[in-house]
Amino acid sequence: MTFLAAAGVPAAAQDGQPPFVGFPILTLDQERLYAESEAAARIIDEIEQRASELASENRTIEAELTAEELDLTEKRETLAPEEFRRLADAFDEKVQRIRAEQDGKERDLQTMRDEERQLFLRRITPILAEVARERGALMILDRRTVLLSAETVDITEAAIARIDAVLLDADGNLTEPLPASPVERPADLLNPPQPETEPEDEPETVSPDAPAAPEDETPADGN
Repeated sequence: MTFLAAAGVPAAAQDGQPPFVGFPILTLDQERLYAESEAAARIIDEIEQRASELASENRTIEAELTAEELDLTEKRETLAPEEFRRLADAFDEKVQRIRAEQDGKERDLQTMRDEERQLFLRRITPILAEVARERGALMILDRRTVLLSAETVDITEAAIARIDAVLLDADGNLTEPLPASPVERPADLLNPPQPETEPEDEPETVSPDAPAAPEDETPADGN
């Protein structure tokens, strides 16, 4: 938007053309678009809700792992050293796996939070393009990049209304869900399923009434 403003507006002025004649331009206030749109507020609320869910999930996992560690410590006196070491190593491996998974969720959520404005802009770009086509405009500029413009070319109010109408349903929920939440906890996070083992081949049973298999007999004379 800044590039278009710098390249297009001075050119129109140098040509001495009347404003916006043959070069339709619209403006909008991006700050108001993000601050006043109900759809933008819903995106922010959704991200914060996921952050709250992740914090609650981490507390639950921490409590369960603490209880498991205490139980393992209490069993130490009754277990052989080799058995206790095996269980302790398995527990440490589980803690490291869960920590890596939860840290990954934290990073994904932080990335989404950092990019929430870009996420909003990506969603509204087709909507703004539709508004521009309806009004015969070739470009939309951020008002902050424009030195002077007529109020009639500002579409901020109309854009907010259109964005909320498209991105929100009748109940005020986003019509297009955000990307899959990284904070959903699988039911088997703490106790993942063990890999299935192939059943061992059972020895072939021979009926007691079955005749014995004939043995290869070689005549003593070799014939």
